[in-house]
Amino acid sequence: MLLQVNIRIITNKCIPIVKIKIMTVEDVRIIELPKFLDARGNLSFAEQHNHIPFEIKRTYWIYDVPGGEDRGGHAFRENQEVVIALSGAFDVEVDDGVNKKRFSLNRSYYGLYIPKGLWRTMENFSTNSFALEFGSVEYSADDYIRDYDEFLKLKKDGKI
Repeated sequence: MLLQVNIRIITNKCIPIVKIKIMTVEDVRIIELPKFLDARGNLSFAEQHNHIPFEIKRTYWIYDVPGGEDRGGHAFRENQEVVIALSGAFDVEVDDGVNKKRFSLNRSYYGLYIPKGLWRTMENFSTNSFALEFGSVEYSADDYIRDYDEFLKLKKDGKI
């Protein structure tokens, strides 16, 4: 959905100044990363602006998740992510406030691209799973939306 924002100038004319793309679960996609098969062990990699559709500003990982625990449970105002299951398996559910979509990650040569403005929850972690995440912005607590009702209001108002 494309949202056009208008602003009223002193002349009483409305002129478009910003077009904001409101992200939906349809914008989430699996990225197939290169893989080189070798009897000595396989190799995959990811490069920013090539496989990763943004400049990487932060890299972090999730591991040793106790059985039955979930991770995520938030949205980002600006941060885009690519999530890779380097080891084991887990599910990622993304939510745009209207629709939800679930992705099962269990191969180290697939990344899940999640644009900004979508709620995400990671669940069903297998034993010894390891999630690698690339982010498009440096860490800022202000970028997180941790309250689901606030997320829904921001989506409804076209602010994310």
